[in-house]
Amino acid sequence: MENLSVVLVEARNPLNIGAVARAMANFGFPDLRLVQAYRVAADEARSGPHAGDVLLASRDFDSLPAAIAGSTLIVGTSSATKRDVRLPIHRLEDAATLIRSHAGPVSLLFGSEKFGLSNDDMTHCHFLVRIPTVPGAASMNLGQAVAVTLFELVRLNPLPPPPPSPENLAPAAMLDELTNRFYEALQLSGYVHHDNVIEKLRLLFRRMRLREHDAVMWLGMARQLLWRLKRED
Repeated sequence: MENLSVVLVEARNPLNIGAVARAMANFGFPDLRLVQAYRVAADEARSGPHAGDVLLASRDFDSLPAAIAGSTLIVGTSSATKRDVRLPIHRLEDAATLIRSHAGPVSLLFGSEKFGLSNDDMTHCHFLVRIPTVPGAASMNLGQAVAVTLFELVRLNPLPPPPPSPENLAPAAMLDELTNRFYEALQLSGYVHHDNVIEKLRLLFRRMRLREHDAVMWLGMARQLLWRLKRED
């Protein structure tokens, strides 16, 4: 993911720039590059209340060659429905395989919201990617196109497991008290007919893996039941 740069060429809308950065953060791609972005849009996106690390760390370039200078694979995105494009065009799932197998730095290009990548922009590319949209609705919102493309790139990669959260399980002494209170309540209610009921209760409460704050609530219910049963008795 660190080897891939998302390059926006002449982006015009701050909401789209923000959506792109959000998608990059969601899928773990940190490197956003803006080529001749509309200055007001770029500044507004970076200064917005929800500007994340990707957006704040994004870099501006005056030209596409400068933005992709260090990359060894350049991939453009295009619906390519009304152009005489003289480049290989791969469906997204096939292109993702090629990108994942490339060992060097990769630049993934997205054009402006209105026109997409120009013919000149495409001459810098090794091949183009086409998201398989339906005929008649080939064009996608910029933020959506980036999100779909990045998702396909990570789809087959196992995500790191979430860090384990402390369970704060109830201690044994609390579970024993809970067992005893419920056993006493069951005796008063006439439920106990066998000698091993308390052992079954003890095993039951341990199987439940109660967190401490849940055990406190169960104890409160048991005490209330006991108070009511003893009062009625």
